[in-house]
Amino acid sequence: MPASATKSLRVAVLADSDTRWKWGALTAQRLTPTAAEVRLDGYLLRGRATPTARQLGEVGVQADTLREVTAVEFLRAMTEGTEAPYDVLVLALVGGGVQAMLHGLRAGWGSGQRPVVVTGYVGVVYEKLADGLLLRHGADLVLANSRHDADRFRAVYEGVGADASSVTEVALPFLGGEPYPGEHQPYTVVFAAQPSVPDNRRDRMYLLNRLVDHARKHPEREVLLKLRSKPGEHTTHIEELPYQKLVQGIDPPANFRLVYGHMGEVLDRTDLLVTVSSTAALEALHRRIPTAVLTDLGVREVLGNHHFTGSGCLASWEQLDAGHRPVPDETWVARQGVAAGGGTYATAFDAARERIAKLLDRPGGLPPLNPYYTTETAPGYLPGILARHHLGPDGVPLPGAPAADKAPGPVRQIVRRAARGAYRHGVQRVAPVIRRMGEL
Repeated sequence: MPASATKSLRVAVLADSDTRWKWGALTAQRLTPTAAEVRLDGYLLRGRATPTARQLGEVGVQADTLREVTAVEFLRAMTEGTEAPYDVLVLALVGGGVQAMLHGLRAGWGSGQRPVVVTGYVGVVYEKLADGLLLRHGADLVLANSRHDADRFRAVYEGVGADASSVTEVALPFLGGEPYPGEHQPYTVVFAAQPSVPDNRRDRMYLLNRLVDHARKHPEREVLLKLRSKPGEHTTHIEELPYQKLVQGIDPPANFRLVYGHMGEVLDRTDLLVTVSSTAALEALHRRIPTAVLTDLGVREVLGNHHFTGSGCLASWEQLDAGHRPVPDETWVARQGVAAGGGTYATAFDAARERIAKLLDRPGGLPPLNPYYTTETAPGYLPGILARHHLGPDGVPLPGAPAADKAPGPVRQIVRRAARGAYRHGVQRVAPVIRRMGEL
């Protein structure tokens, strides 16, 4: 009897960073019927951004099991019968990782029984649209977080002659919280920092100084710098110039401080959310919290704030210092999948749930996975993507790929930690120095 009929579902989520685990785990919850008994198994793809215990705890999603794996270990677990069959598999990975898993799973499953495979994006899609989308093609559902994204996704797939039926409109799974109740005491301004935007010391110092200046100009306000990670932790994007280090060179006032933790809890006390282009802006807009997307560094694709053109939220620190509070455009907000009232968010995942139920009940099971990229359509691109995950052009693990039949021993664990530490040191310390030398 199919899982959709028994009201019992087994769901697996494979994620490669803290943010993608948050998206994948919460998406898995949204995709399963409320009345269903769900078992959620989490797999964390081993790499430079593998989340720490603190980062996992901050997400607030409890999996029944959670373990770290390599790509090949995961594929063997999914295809060689070492795990009970899953009903739904959520691939919460960067595009290249999704494509590698699709080909690896296709090779392992063939035409046999398999789960419904789901993928999508963590937040705002403002760069590499075609590249990222085509790397995700082949999943049964490619989730679009808004009507705006769904239209763009289908246009890309149809434009290259690929099947666009997988595109399914949903919403960001982590929107929620109580609507903005009005000004708090003290009035609280929160700047949502991003690990890689902007990507240079000058611009990051500019934003930090303006934030601190705002605190000095408004001593009656509480001004918070909301940080994604603590020193030594990595997120979805590499952070070479963490604000924790930059702030050490200035003397901020008493009403300015750094905060960590769950964004929803920070938003509970926020009166003005300020950012360059963080997805936190959509979380705030969903709750009707006044939101400002900064124009100080320009409105540019490289910053991602161009996505907010037409939102009514674009503003500068000069305007915010003078007391301006942006008013969002309702039409723009609605097209971005941000609930504007009327209970629309509660039904945002209904279509995806219905589609998964139909796929699970499909007579004869599901057909083999069918990505757009193959050795025929992209012979100069696909093999390199697969090789990065120790897979051959046919999706089969290459000789010498990491074994999955035993846990790493103490020596292997120490070597891994040392290698990861060396990588992070290179990213955070050595690489910026080399770039600065190159600019001399």
